[in-house]
Amino acid sequence: MKRLGWILVSLSLLLGLLPLTVQAADLTVEAKSAALMDVATGTVLYEQNSHEALAPASVTKVMTMLLIMEAIDSGKIGWGDSVTASEAAAAKGGSQVFLKVGETMTVEDMVKSIAVSSANDCACAMAEHLAGSESAFVEAMNARAKELGMEDTHFVNCTGLDDGEDAANHRTSAYDIALMSRELMKNHPDITRFTTIWMDTIRNGEFGLSNTNKMVRFYNGCTGLKTGFTQGAGYCLSASAEREGLQLIAVVMGCETSQKRFAACKSMLDYGFANFALVEPELPDASTVPVKLGVTDSVNAVPAGDGKMLIDKGQKSMVTTEIQLEEEVTAPVSQGQRLGTMTVKAGEQILAEIPLVAESGVEKLTWGQVYFRLLNKACMK
Repeated sequence: MKRLGWILVSLSLLLGLLPLTVQAADLTVEAKSAALMDVATGTVLYEQNSHEALAPASVTKVMTMLLIMEAIDSGKIGWGDSVTASEAAAAKGGSQVFLKVGETMTVEDMVKSIAVSSANDCACAMAEHLAGSESAFVEAMNARAKELGMEDTHFVNCTGLDDGEDAANHRTSAYDIALMSRELMKNHPDITRFTTIWMDTIRNGEFGLSNTNKMVRFYNGCTGLKTGFTQGAGYCLSASAEREGLQLIAVVMGCETSQKRFAACKSMLDYGFANFALVEPELPDASTVPVKLGVTDSVNAVPAGDGKMLIDKGQKSMVTTEIQLEEEVTAPVSQGQRLGTMTVKAGEQILAEIPLVAESGVEKLTWGQVYFRLLNKACMK
């Protein structure tokens, strides 16, 4: 059953909750399961059997790419590092760039091959490079899935191939795919250098790559992300796109044809962009609070969290803000200490009440500092 119902934006920084009342009654998605998620807030805008555990095929590689990007961004590995193909990597079937045993390739070309051409051999080579073996890498995949709250997920390989002994246990859901896709796109935007490529080459231009995600070329604002297909899984896709600052992820699993998976994700993305907007309410200029007996005379008040909100698109032009701040606080002031509230409205409707907190801490004056301040004031008279 397709359902949207009342959507609640879950923002840790809110005192209240913002109801979004747009319905998806006219949205048709031909897939076994589907989910549409906002990247900034994690809000699910549409779902259809979104927690059903199914075979994901190569959409599995979203997690593979996430762990690679985390290793790169942490400095564990570098883009120019050489990766050597093992016998196991070279033997991988399905989509591949036909690595030879002992062949070396940079991390950058490996990631490009995974993102663009869904190369199973490169995914295995990178798994071994990072963890020593594919099985150890899969343990890391499952551990990361647990950290992200992917409760419908159990990985048995890094590729999504369904021809192994334990392939029947390789499962995830549309919701969980959206979760890991969101983590990748939100915190590792450099991945879009590869996921947005339509055609490219490796091996000094001798081997061509063509993106399996046709939406990269034909959908306005598409930023990725990953296709998947096996006989057992059907046609799957995690599609990401951005327009006017709103980033969305549409996931489908178990589509009957490749065309239907692209059409389904297009429909969900179109629905999301047509009905929702992301706003970041601005503070009025006067957003400081005087500090009594502090080493500084005032402290800036800022929104808790990143302050971004998902709203009905029709309300975007009506958004206004009001603030209420403490008249004065006494030092010491802790960073993050509550100083007031920003009320966000659309007309007379209250959309959210966002805590305002101290941008930095303010230490209390020592007796010596108080004495010198009083002395300086006396000398200035």
